[in-house]
Amino acid sequence: MSIPRLDLSDGTSIPQLGFGVFQVPPADTQAVVTDALAAGYRHLDTAQMYGNEEGVGAAVAASGIPRDELYVTTKLHNNNHRPDDVRRSFDESLARLGLDHVDLFLIHWPLPTRYDGDYVSTWRAMTELTADGRARSVGVSNFQPDHLDRIVAETGVAPVVNQIEVHPFITNEDARAATLRHGALVEAWSPIARGRVLDEPTIVKIADDLGRTPSQVTLRWHIERGDIVFPKSVRPERMAENLGIFDFELTAEQIDAISGLDEGDAGRTGPNPDEFDWVPER
Repeated sequence: MSIPRLDLSDGTSIPQLGFGVFQVPPADTQAVVTDALAAGYRHLDTAQMYGNEEGVGAAVAASGIPRDELYVTTKLHNNNHRPDDVRRSFDESLARLGLDHVDLFLIHWPLPTRYDGDYVSTWRAMTELTADGRARSVGVSNFQPDHLDRIVAETGVAPVVNQIEVHPFITNEDARAATLRHGALVEAWSPIARGRVLDEPTIVKIADDLGRTPSQVTLRWHIERGDIVFPKSVRPERMAENLGIFDFELTAEQIDAISGLDEGDAGRTGPNPDEFDWVPER
């Protein structure tokens, strides 16, 4: 089983399928990530906000897998948007992960109603982290088209990815189109809509026709649309199931049928990036 790699605009590449640790309890993270690495995952997606970077780093250190075979992403916490905090918290992330570099560092949320609406300074500080190679690539998450247009216009630097909510119930086409227009790739979070796809009749029918599971069909839909996905599971059998999506294809009609389930903003499992402004108390 070989996971495809996609080329990024800065000359690096990223595995198209990875493993996410959102909502994995910190105490369980090392064991869960150890299982994921044993299953064959080499792309790991964490965040300062998840509180489990140490567990990811411990699993990486114990795995014995060469660092150049791994792709590690983390993300900036909402309370670290000021430039000095970007730099400080990035150093802290490296220390928690026990790594000398991360492959990708993202602004987690744009927070347009916080920090006087200044996410451009945050982005500029992020781009400076690539100078010494400690962040190989930088990108954004949950950025709407106008957010993307603004940071590129004001800094001249486009992100390599935009990690946004995408699944059959919110295909998020405007944000996807803006991301691609700026030469970035789309990373799809909540790729199976927190399990909602498991009971969706259209997806279940396609899965039955193919002898696959609804999760596999949905993840394959993402792959064929060119997006990067990193499903999460704490069960080794599900980890293996989610890896088993590279030996079949969907027809154009099946892809269109799944895309036709789009409900727009009503289909979101998470907050709207134009409105989300949560910052924890220090």
